[in-house]
Amino acid sequence: MTMLQEAHLMLIDGTPVTAAGGAVYDNVNPATEEVIGVAPAATADDVHSAIRAARRAFDHTAWAHDHAAILRSLQGLTDGLRKIAEELRTTLVSEAGCPVALTRAIQLDAPFDYLQYYVDLIGSSDDEEHLPVKEIFGTPSRRTIRREPVGVVAAITPWNYPFYLNITKIGAALAAGCTVVLKPAPETPWSATLLGSVAAQTLPPGVLNIVTTPDNSVAEILTTHPDVDAVTFTGSTPTGRRIMANAAPTIKRVLLELGGKSAAILLDDADFAAAIPGAVGMACTHAGQGCALLTRLLVPRGRMDEAVAIAEATMAAIPYGDPTDPVNVMGPVVSARQRDRVLGYYDLARQEGRVVLGGGRADQFNRGYYVQPTLVADVDPGARIAQEEIFGPAEVVIGYDDDADAVRIANGTIYGLSAAVFGDEQRAMAVARALRTGTVSVNGAQWFDVESPFGGYGQSGVGREWGRHALREFQETKTIAHP
Repeated sequence: MTMLQEAHLMLIDGTPVTAAGGAVYDNVNPATEEVIGVAPAATADDVHSAIRAARRAFDHTAWAHDHAAILRSLQGLTDGLRKIAEELRTTLVSEAGCPVALTRAIQLDAPFDYLQYYVDLIGSSDDEEHLPVKEIFGTPSRRTIRREPVGVVAAITPWNYPFYLNITKIGAALAAGCTVVLKPAPETPWSATLLGSVAAQTLPPGVLNIVTTPDNSVAEILTTHPDVDAVTFTGSTPTGRRIMANAAPTIKRVLLELGGKSAAILLDDADFAAAIPGAVGMACTHAGQGCALLTRLLVPRGRMDEAVAIAEATMAAIPYGDPTDPVNVMGPVVSARQRDRVLGYYDLARQEGRVVLGGGRADQFNRGYYVQPTLVADVDPGARIAQEEIFGPAEVVIGYDDDADAVRIANGTIYGLSAAVFGDEQRAMAVARALRTGTVSVNGAQWFDVESPFGGYGQSGVGREWGRHALREFQETKTIAHP
């Protein structure tokens, strides 16, 4: 075993382990296309072992209901992760290709505080509710409403914001008293294995298990196994559909945070110069690899030329390139496969609209999976590039007739994850209330915070993450009637 393999192991039943048989796969830096090391390639036996460990820890230890132990363990995990922050930072930049500037916020530093939020909730949440005595069918009865952990949770995370999403999944589930098997994206395994190295020192055996694999058939065991009680997944809507189907035979609880095609609506009285740069900049952040980015710009037809000009100037000025340079807000997309997928949409954009800027590979880079920030105007609301999630740095501009038309277009996709509205506050609030989305920003106000529930309508998902709402996703409700 190499030193590199020793540093990046899976975690099963409290022990850092290699995959059965010692199989590994390459971890590739998307900015350089170089192999930076390897990760264990879990087998079906490894996944079964992880599920057994989580089941045993839930069923046969005090973890599920020992608030003091949960608090102590999660505080130790939080403190331990902070101690390796710089190693995590380097890892995120090298395996996810994310700009180092983003690690100062959502990619790394903020998740430490988010995990602390759940530590602070432990023991203070309303796990029991007592209803007053009431005569029911002639019997005086009191009722105690208990919230209890759902059991073993399979957490499956993507590659775009890997550490943040790993924490999103395990924070609420562990705080609720569940045990977890975490399966990170194959493109970003080390963001999870480093988490596992700290968990091995701070959590009881079996409470958190981590398996890495590039084999979807092996990972799929987590969504079908009868000893898994719930699945929480962030990723594409097609994969979310498959997980729901896999979970159906055993009626597993599912928490799905899926795709989006979020709209930024500029009312006819909006300050375009103030609103558009933020929306366009967001759409290109981390190479557009985010589910809630504002990738559709809806503008009044009479102000279309003005909007396109501001958007073009904004996009042309976006600094991108080497993700280790703190000036850049955009690095490469995560893989050659993702690059080719985005370029396919750029080809489609030339058929379905007018490419104002970009539309191809970023050829100024000798290596790396870089694509150009791309602006497309004159797009019909029903066009594929206006309906499908590109997951690359692309903004489509769509014209509308009036407020009702803007709402119709914004709601006119299978998604409903996020949105933004700019203009007179009273009108903007009316539009916001009419939107079928899980989150809405009005005039630049921010909803992204650990206390705010996050999730989508329609095919953007099921359930909510963050806040006390997230604890409920990992709890069952029991009613006990007593004299």
